[in-house]
Amino acid sequence: MPELPEVETCRRGLEPHLLGRLIERLEVRESRLRWPIPVDTGARVAGQRILALRRRGKYLLFDLEQGVLMLHLGMSGSLRVLPATTAPAAHDHVDLCLDAGQCLRFRDPRRFGMLQWTAAPAEAHPLLRDLGPEPLEPAFSGAYLHHRAQGRRAPIKTFIMDSQVVVGVGNIYANESLHRARIHPNRAAGRISHVRMDVLAAAIRQVLADAIAQGGTSLRDFVQEDGQPGYFAQSLRVYGRAEQPCPSCGGRIRQRRIGQRSSFYCATCQH
Repeated sequence: MPELPEVETCRRGLEPHLLGRLIERLEVRESRLRWPIPVDTGARVAGQRILALRRRGKYLLFDLEQGVLMLHLGMSGSLRVLPATTAPAAHDHVDLCLDAGQCLRFRDPRRFGMLQWTAAPAEAHPLLRDLGPEPLEPAFSGAYLHHRAQGRRAPIKTFIMDSQVVVGVGNIYANESLHRARIHPNRAAGRISHVRMDVLAAAIRQVLADAIAQGGTSLRDFVQEDGQPGYFAQSLRVYGRAEQPCPSCGGRIRQRRIGQRSSFYCATCQH
């Protein structure tokens, strides 16, 4: 599933093509996504300009003159800016047709994505209102993590993957962040000191920033807005490297399931 770095990479790639553009129409070839696209969505957005393109967690938010168009890529979604005359391929479910003869095309083979319009501020929408802070913004810190973790017995990996604690720390990035912070993924969140939470918060920010700079992690479905793969996968230290040597200490990388997700860690330097 595309995670925060992939969605942010997508946002940055699309922004120059979309800002100030007029939506001429919404063409829906398949409305049965994770939630059906309401039939009046086209009428809601037609004739409006795109004033801003933001990201909240894994959601892309198109600020229009009236309301916000919310999009989630799901497990296999991708977006392309194409000439509006380009024939759709299989799984090209939605076109946001723009002036100047272009369209934003949403492709989603598994149909777990989402496209919804809301009149209210997007942050008040039920899908967004309970989300935790953005990990790259000042509200996220070691002090915040330490406070939220008090009394929590859940493994720290499960804790930082909870979107109500912090958004965007998916499985790959949780593994990589915990390795950089030298914290065992199964350690109880409530037993980690303030000092070590400071280190973990910094590691999360650095891992995500590095992934964004390299265009995300291309595993299975994700490609960037221009069709090129992300390259952060080439920089992974532990994820997918079971039984290989740890790049930090040379110890053996192990794999186990934590919270129903594959977890990778160094048995020597993570404790």
